[in-house]
Amino acid sequence: MAEDRYAKFDYRSLIAWEPRLEREWPLLDEILRTAPSRKVLDLGSGTGDHARFLAAQGYEVVGMDTSPAMLEKSRAASEGFNVRFIAGDMRDVAPLAGEQFGAAICVGNALPHLTGEDDLGRLASSARRVLLPGGPILLQSINYDRIEIKKERALPLSFLKDPEDPLATIIFLRPMELLPDGRVIFMPTSLKMRTDRETPIEIVSTRRVEIRGWRRPQIESAFRGAGFTNIEVFGSYDKSPFDRAESRDIILIAR
Repeated sequence: MAEDRYAKFDYRSLIAWEPRLEREWPLLDEILRTAPSRKVLDLGSGTGDHARFLAAQGYEVVGMDTSPAMLEKSRAASEGFNVRFIAGDMRDVAPLAGEQFGAAICVGNALPHLTGEDDLGRLASSARRVLLPGGPILLQSINYDRIEIKKERALPLSFLKDPEDPLATIIFLRPMELLPDGRVIFMPTSLKMRTDRETPIEIVSTRRVEIRGWRRPQIESAFRGAGFTNIEVFGSYDKSPFDRAESRDIILIAR
């Protein structure tokens, strides 16, 4: 069995979920409340926080992920929510066995973890098969064009309270290296900072992950090729226009 690269990395504790979901919710609400049903598929559900948040808003949510560690943690944190998590590859929705959804999301930068040449097309075709007519899918990914143009080496630092140590701060560091063939070497690293110690910073965990820096034309082409005819692209959740050189995100909504 392949190693579960997420087994020892606690992403849930490295994200400030409350302000993030508050920022994302207006657009999610706008898209989901016009969907043909309140059943939502979360592709690459990861920590399960988006799925639980949507369930709390009255949606029936199914989260799909390939990581046994992520699925175990998501299920453990979801008691009492109208959400279930299933093991599956978002490029192949066979485990859903004919279920139909009013909408789907693929957020949290899950998209770059698809690295094969035909993976975007497979994802788009899978989404098309499980969505009811007119059902939207919302995708979010980092805008790697901006990173390349500005020669950035890392995403902005995140500073979070350490839930296990009131005197400590967790620093989430996300350096990366863009390769000429579109691959990205991503190195998520968490540090623990205690300013009262002689050695104030220690490495808690670090990983080397090879991902794919998909660009807007590639994503848009894949979804048009799968039969989505109505596509909108924004540069952030506030619906600002997408700017290849300035936008931090690609937000694509396809119907």
